[in-house]
Amino acid sequence: MPGGRLTGEDRRLIADGLAEGLGYTEIGRRLGRPASTVMREVTRNGGPEGYRANRAQEATQQRARRRKPDQPPAPAVPHSDHGRDPQEVREFTEFFTVLLEQQGLPRMAARALVCLYVTDCGALTAADLVQSLRVSPASVSHAVNFLEQQGIVRRERTPGERRERYVIDDDIWLRSTLAAMQMNDALIAASQRGAEVLGTTTRAGGRFSSSAEFLLIMSEALQQAMDQWRQRTATRSRAGGRASTGQRDR
Repeated sequence: MPGGRLTGEDRRLIADGLAEGLGYTEIGRRLGRPASTVMREVTRNGGPEGYRANRAQEATQQRARRRKPDQPPAPAVPHSDHGRDPQEVREFTEFFTVLLEQQGLPRMAARALVCLYVTDCGALTAADLVQSLRVSPASVSHAVNFLEQQGIVRRERTPGERRERYVIDDDIWLRSTLAAMQMNDALIAASQRGAEVLGTTTRAGGRFSSSAEFLLIMSEALQQAMDQWRQRTATRSRAGGRASTGQRDR
């Protein structure tokens, strides 16, 4: 029934909708479910191209059998005010976590990142994350260290306080891209060196040479994207400053 767990028939209808080329919103409307529920179901079971109703049903049953009877309930959704539907927020949080996992992020790092992402303040202490995720302090520490290495999260300490806070902001993906570009530059240099060592006229050397060429193009494209983003944010900042000045003048 709508609002409960997906049934085998629900999954068959999802598969039929995907086969028809329908979007998540339309499929959800047919099921009487939020689009986020459909997105999460499809994402964690093979994606739009690989989703199969019977496999999804079997995977769900296997997960249910592995789940411990005394497993604690899902953590409370932080900051579920502003007229937000807590269930919608919770479902989206789970969906986005799975999506980040599929992009290669370790599960605990993905959970910590999304926990920070859905807070309006964008900052939580280690104790906050332990309480929200219901995991050990060591798990939170490992996750945050990983995110910090990727340039996604930074640490800060409020003057007069001993506890650190882990922070993300609107430039989360800009910093992540900068970190990725540093690795990309290292790969370019290594690929160029590989082409020299193996010989550019050989197949192996040519492979390294082509890799270096592609990575260089990708690096240039990323740099252009970051420059464009900085220009947009600067324009918005100036516009916001003028608006504030105008309000004070009135």
